[in-house]
Amino acid sequence: MRHVKTMMSAVALSAVAGLCVTHTAHAKESIGLAVANLQADFFNQIKQSATAEAKSKDIRIITTDAHGDSATQVSQIQDLITQQVKAIIYIPAGATAAGVPVREAKKVGIPVVAVDRNPPDEPATSFIATKSVEGAKTLGDYVCKITGGKGIVGIIQGQIGTTPEIDRAKGFDQAMAACPGLKVVAQQATKAWAQDEGFAIAQDMLQRHPDITVFFGRADALALGAAQAVKVANVDHKVVVVGFDGDVAALKAVRDGKLDATMTQQTQKMGRLAVDSALDFAAGKPVPAMQLQDAILTTKDNVAALIATHP
Repeated sequence: MRHVKTMMSAVALSAVAGLCVTHTAHAKESIGLAVANLQADFFNQIKQSATAEAKSKDIRIITTDAHGDSATQVSQIQDLITQQVKAIIYIPAGATAAGVPVREAKKVGIPVVAVDRNPPDEPATSFIATKSVEGAKTLGDYVCKITGGKGIVGIIQGQIGTTPEIDRAKGFDQAMAACPGLKVVAQQATKAWAQDEGFAIAQDMLQRHPDITVFFGRADALALGAAQAVKVANVDHKVVVVGFDGDVAALKAVRDGKLDATMTQQTQKMGRLAVDSALDFAAGKPVPAMQLQDAILTTKDNVAALIATHP
């Protein structure tokens, strides 16, 4: 905690380096957008949508990129607070210290709209996310269907303790419980939900369990890494690989048969909703504490429409 408090006491150089400002002429209000990692397609889609929505309403938006580092993000949000933004849209970089920025913003009356991840120790004023439990169960039920209810499963987890990991685990576990012929033989967490992690973990799982017939990457990047590992391993049987997010690369992989399915999140809608909720808070209007969106089971049958127009 001493380290966190130190980071909160001044604006770190890394925060300044990760700061970019998007604004329109004669903007009347400013809102902050603190993003976990703009190198992730999912977060970048939300940023692009939020920026477009703010521009359409003549709102100045200040965007920060934590590059996946919680301590950096704490400092960046402190900087947004000192700039007296009207509200902060917050995508936590991880579970560590995630509640600190929310607590600090609330102290000075700045509402926080969390997107995708909600700090369990200090929930945001409003939380926008996908119905991940429901979505992961739908995905698990689909895996059960296309495998005939039999197989050996490896799961590549995201960051332990984050909202998406917790919820996707819960939903997929529900589906597996209803499909006892699918046996989960390996699970391993990642630090950054990154494709190279997915590749390395899937390779290791295939070496230890060469009979794996299903990989679930809790995010599309992890699933893409698993698909690459399956290809390199040159296994002698079909391996179903599924993901979660609806990243552009994953949608194309579903189209091309490299992934069997993903759950597409409504990133464009979530970005717009985050800006609208932030502005409603600033205007003193009521905003629901929870704003959960449906995910779309995406297979070869419907992927073309989602590539053409991402929801």
